[in-house]
Amino acid sequence: MSRRVRIALLAAGAALALSACGTTRGKPRVLDIPAAPAPPPPAPAVTSPRPAPPPPAPVTRNCVPRTLPPAPRYPDTDAALRAAAGAADRYQLLAAGRILREKRLEQLEAVVASCR
Repeated sequence: MSRRVRIALLAAGAALALSACGTTRGKPRVLDIPAAPAPPPPAPAVTSPRPAPPPPAPVTRNCVPRTLPPAPRYPDTDAALRAAAGAADRYQLLAAGRILREKRLEQLEAVVASCR
């Protein structure tokens, strides 16, 4: 072991011994802590009124008329656009799909307005 390590260990041991001697000097201190006050007596049980029953579930009615047709087959699907011969054909497919979507949206808006 090097000399510096020995000196450091000796200094640490001396500091530990001195600090231990300081804690055993005299009588141990006793703190006078007053006793905790007695807990208050429990409050009498209060009977609360019964909670109101939940309101009845609203009756749901079907707002969608049976005459509403199913969604149309839109011509501008991904497969149809990929299979189109040129840009003009793709444009026509997109235009036709837009017209069908606008008509369907008008039908759905009428149904939603009647449900409100």
